Amino acid sequence: MAGKEADAVRRHWTAARRAMVEPDAEPLDDEAWGDLTAEPRGVDYVETEADGVPAMWVTPKGGANDPVLLCMHGGGYLSGSIYTHRKMFGHLAKATGARALVFGYRLAPAHTHPAQVDDATTVYRWLLEQGLRAHRIAFTGDSAGGGLCLATQLRARQQGLPLPAASLLMSPWVDLEADGESYATNRDRDPFFLRESVRQFAGIFLGPDGDPRDPLAGPVHADLSGLGPIYIQVGGDETLLDDGRRLDECARKAGVDVQLDVFPGMLHTFQMAAGRAPEADDAVRRMAAWVRPKLGLRPATGPGTLTGPGTLTGPGTAPD
Repeated sequence: MAGKEADAVRRHWTAARRAMVEPDAEPLDDEAWGDLTAEPRGVDYVETEADGVPAMWVTPKGGANDPVLLCMHGGGYLSGSIYTHRKMFGHLAKATGARALVFGYRLAPAHTHPAQVDDATTVYRWLLEQGLRAHRIAFTGDSAGGGLCLATQLRARQQGLPLPAASLLMSPWVDLEADGESYATNRDRDPFFLRESVRQFAGIFLGPDGDPRDPLAGPVHADLSGLGPIYIQVGGDETLLDDGRRLDECARKAGVDVQLDVFPGMLHTFQMAAGRAPEADDAVRRMAAWVRPKLGLRPATGPGTLTGPGTLTGPGTAPD
């Protein structure tokens, strides 16, 4: 059962739904999503550009400079920004002990698929051109950003670029047809992501001629072979639960090292409550503990690194 701090995530999605369907409801400020996250201490932010794409370096004090988390924000490809997500990724960077680069890709409906994949690939190529090695880079993203993490790797593979060391995906949106059974089983638990709404978001993102089965839009339809290890976190109460499950299955069939972690009672992108909700902090610790060895960093020591409410459903429940 979610604690009172994690209930803020439910209130956020409830308010978002009300703003979308009730004519007299107060509009939801997009930046309010970032208000769920507490400011992490000991983290510096410097805005920059990555080959013309707006970005922000997130640097924890005392962290390593070489490993980098390349961070892709969520928002259904329609909203979200480096500002809504800088704090959440700041918590993850601090827990990992590595720098993070958050960037702002072009949003729909002004820019439809594959503009977002183009921007993400541009940023990844820019990182490599700065001298960073692919095996010292991990991709991470939430919701649409989780799907974008995979699509960017598929595009990089097409272009002959080296692939990153690993991917950390939070509530990844990878099935744009919204066919998962969890849209029905969790309909009464998830206050915002109804099947019909998600299909509407997908249509805006894809544009009139887009195909939801395009692997660069819906990575559950992609050949994932050759990708690095993937760690997936999903909330047990979210309707996108089956997106994570299907991705886990697809990755296994492709021979990818994958781990799925389901957090009972949690909603979509509950990690945004980092610094306030114990469940979100536990999720961040788990991600950091999992990815550190993948980036060549020593595993973090100390109690509680992989403890908490999550239910591990795959192999490799502890860091390599």
